[in-house]
Amino acid sequence: MSLVKRCRHGHARGLPTLLVGTLALATTLTGGPATAARQGTLHDLAAAQGRYFGSATDNPELPDAAYAATLGSEFGQITPGNSMKWDTTEPAQGRFDFTKGDVVTGFARQHGQTVRGHTLVWHSQLPGWVAALPTARVGAAMTGHITEEATHYRGAVAAWDVVNEPFNEDGTFRTSPFYTAMGSGYIATALRAAHAADPDAKLYLNDYNIEGLGAKSDAMYALASELIDEGVPLDGVGMQAHLAVQYGFPYGMRENMQRFADLGLDVAVTELDVRMRLPADAAKAATQASYYQQVVEACLAVGRCVGITVWDYTDKYSWVPGTFPGEGAASLYDENLAPKPAYDAVRAALGGDDGGGEGGGPGALKIQYRNSDSSATDNQIKPGLQLVNTGGTAVSLAPVTVRYWFTGDNGASAYSSWCDWSPLDCSTVTHRVVSVATPVTGADHYLEVGFTGGTLAPGASTGEIQLRLNKADWSNFDESDDYSHGTGTSYADAAKIAVYVGGAPVWGIEP
Repeated sequence: MSLVKRCRHGHARGLPTLLVGTLALATTLTGGPATAARQGTLHDLAAAQGRYFGSATDNPELPDAAYAATLGSEFGQITPGNSMKWDTTEPAQGRFDFTKGDVVTGFARQHGQTVRGHTLVWHSQLPGWVAALPTARVGAAMTGHITEEATHYRGAVAAWDVVNEPFNEDGTFRTSPFYTAMGSGYIATALRAAHAADPDAKLYLNDYNIEGLGAKSDAMYALASELIDEGVPLDGVGMQAHLAVQYGFPYGMRENMQRFADLGLDVAVTELDVRMRLPADAAKAATQASYYQQVVEACLAVGRCVGITVWDYTDKYSWVPGTFPGEGAASLYDENLAPKPAYDAVRAALGGDDGGGEGGGPGALKIQYRNSDSSATDNQIKPGLQLVNTGGTAVSLAPVTVRYWFTGDNGASAYSSWCDWSPLDCSTVTHRVVSVATPVTGADHYLEVGFTGGTLAPGASTGEIQLRLNKADWSNFDESDDYSHGTGTSYADAAKIAVYVGGAPVWGIEP
C-alpha cells in the first residue's frame, strides 16, 4: 500500500459488522524503542500492553514541523509510505538510491522509533525496466534488488514487508512480472533472499482485505502454512486494514488473527485507516471510532499480534481522497492535526483516559440484525434485532433507541408495529413507525425501537427481539431497496441500523 495517490488498491469490501467497544494492541515489531519516558502517548499505552503503535509517513511531510513533532512523540514505530519502494530505490537497473529512505530511518533513530521496511517486492510502483526484462532474468533482478536494499538497511529496519499484495480478491495469485517468471515460488525466493541479507529482520507477507475470514485470507493462510512446512523464513503476516464505514467491519478479525498466530507467526496491523463518504458527520465519526476500537481489541486479544500502524495519522496527508473520490476523513487526527473521536477510542481501548480530544469516546453499544422474512415483497417487514454492550460498564436502556429505515412504497400511510418475542419480555420493548421529514432513497420511514427501563451488563446482549410492521391496509412492501434491509438470516453487526443514547448517535450510519 502507498501514500501516493496513484497507488490504488481495491479496498472495497462487503463484510458484515460495525462496532463500538474497547480497543487494545499485541507483541513488538522487533525490540521496540528503548525510551519509556513518553507517558500517555498511544505508543506508551500500547507498550504497556506489550505492543507498539505506529504511523506511516513520507518524505514530503517530514519538513512540516508540527506534523513531525506529533509523529516523533506520539508513535513508537514508523513505516515509509514510498521511499523504500522499488521505483525509488532502484530506478535504473543496478543504480540504487537510498537517500529518501535514509531520511526516514534517520528520523526514527533520532526519536527512538522502530522502522518497518515497505516494501521489497510488489507488483506496483515498479520501474519500467523490471517489466521489460526477459522472463529468464527477472529472478536474478528480484534477488539482487532485495539483497542490495535489505543489506543497506540492516540494523535500521526491524521488519520488512517482503512481498506485498500477492493475491487477488478471490484468493488466486496476482499476476506480476515475478509470478509470470517464477510462479508462486517467487515468494519463497524473496523471503530467502531477504533473510540472507538481514538475518535479524522480521519478514512478513502483507496484503489488504485479509483482516477477516474469507477467500483471500484463506489463501494467505494456505500460503503461510506451505512456506512454514517448507522451512522458508517467514515471521509474520501483515494485515493492512484499509477499512470503510460503509462496507462494514471485517468478519471474524480476531479469529483470523488467531489462526495465523497458531501457525507460530506474528500478526501486525500494518496500514490501518477507516474512510467514510464525505461529508463526515457525528454518526459516521462514531462508527469510525468503533472500527478503530475493534481493531485494537482484536489485536490485544491475540498474543502474537505485535502492534498497529495507522496509514499516516492525519487527514492532512491521507492517501484516501486522491484514490477514492468523495471519501476521506480516514485518520485519527484531522487536517489541523487535532485528535478526533477515533483517537479517543484508541486511547481508551489501550487502557488510557478518554484522550481529552473533542467529541469524547464512542458509545459502547452496537446493533445486530437478521432478516426474519424470506420474502421481500409481502405485506410485512420482520427485522430481528439484538443490542450488544461492547463496553466495560453497564448501560441503562431507558435512553436507548434504535432506528431501522425502510420505504412504505404504495398503499396506506398508517402503520402498525409489533414485538412478537423477546427474552426481555415484549412489554419492556417500545416500538413505533415514524415518517422521515425529508425522505431519501431507501428511507421514507423508520421503525424506532426503545426500552421502558433496565440495564445491559458489560459484554451482554438483549437477546433476539422479534419485530414486525405492516401498513393499515396490509398492502405489500418492496424491501429490496430499503436502506436497512438485509438478506442475512444469522445475526451480524448492522452498519445501516443506528443506535442512539439520549438522542445522540453512538452506532451506525444514517441514510
